[in-house]
Amino acid sequence: MRIVKPADERKEEILDVAEQLFAEKGFDNASTNDIIKKIGIARGTLYHHFTSKEEILDAIVERMINRSIARARAIIRQTDVPLLDRLTGALLSLNINTGAGTEVLEQIHKPQNALLHQKMQEKLIGEVVPLISELIEEGNKNKMFHSRYPLEAAEMIIVYSNTAFDELAEHDPEQMQKKIMAFIYHTEKILGAKERSLEGAIMKIMAK
Repeated sequence: MRIVKPADERKEEILDVAEQLFAEKGFDNASTNDIIKKIGIARGTLYHHFTSKEEILDAIVERMINRSIARARAIIRQTDVPLLDRLTGALLSLNINTGAGTEVLEQIHKPQNALLHQKMQEKLIGEVVPLISELIEEGNKNKMFHSRYPLEAAEMIIVYSNTAFDELAEHDPEQMQKKIMAFIYHTEKILGAKERSLEGAIMKIMAK
């Protein structure tokens, strides 16, 4: 006897199980049949919520991004925590390269998923940039930063870091170190921060 669950609860269950199977088997090897069997639902129930495995992946990516952004927002609003610690924590919270996130990242970097990758980048830029801008404005007030254009500065930093430090980009250690040091240098210039004042915070992020 199948258990009837509210639509939202069933949808989340499908995403939870699919995420687990994608992590265990890989996206290409996990099938909708695997999802159906593991949950114990009818095929029609699955297709009521999602028309394909690709649509399930799309929903998993959106959920991961939403959760990451929510974590970043919560960290940024902890005003009793030092600004640079909040900046580090917020950016680290956006990292989904763990567990199922690793498989998801591999999938969205494939050519056939270019649209999904673009949607993810647009969501990050659209929602994360204003959050980072809040920290820059706070840094301006306490004289840690001297940025005339906080929102644009946040956008430049996020867009460049997403491009230059792509998880699947191939760089030898010397190239990567040079990129990191250049990123620190130019980020400090963009924010009007003292030289090497952001080195510790950024190196924490790059080490993850």
